[in-house]
Amino acid sequence: QVQLVESGGGLVQPGGSLRLACVASGRVFSELAAGWFRQGPGKERELVAGISMSGVSAYYAETVKGRSTISRDNAKSTVYLEMNSLKVEDTAVYYCATTPPSLSGYYYSRAAYAFWGQGTQVTVSS
Repeated sequence: QVQLVESGGGLVQPGGSLRLACVASGRVFSELAAGWFRQGPGKERELVAGISMSGVSAYYAETVKGRSTISRDNAKSTVYLEMNSLKVEDTAVYYCATTPPSLSGYYYSRAAYAFWGQGTQVTVSS
């Protein structure tokens, strides 16, 4: 099992920025791919960004590509999501997730993620 705790959500004005953080425990973090999902009101949960075990490779959904950066610090067992130029449609609950070790190569695949945090609310509004 992997325990994940997110932080950094809140109320942001359109055009603003935020940085989410997620601390993992329970498994060797460097053996897991990590990602960020979000679920807006009335929408399905969407894989926003994923990052490989080493942090060298990343995946971004088209909806956030070019204005988001996912990164990780394996020494701190932490994955980050920085988002810029926020839009009202970015409003959602954001979830941190990891794959199990057996699927750690599939950081770009929604179906590979098996462990989830509780989520943190991000609201973009003026």
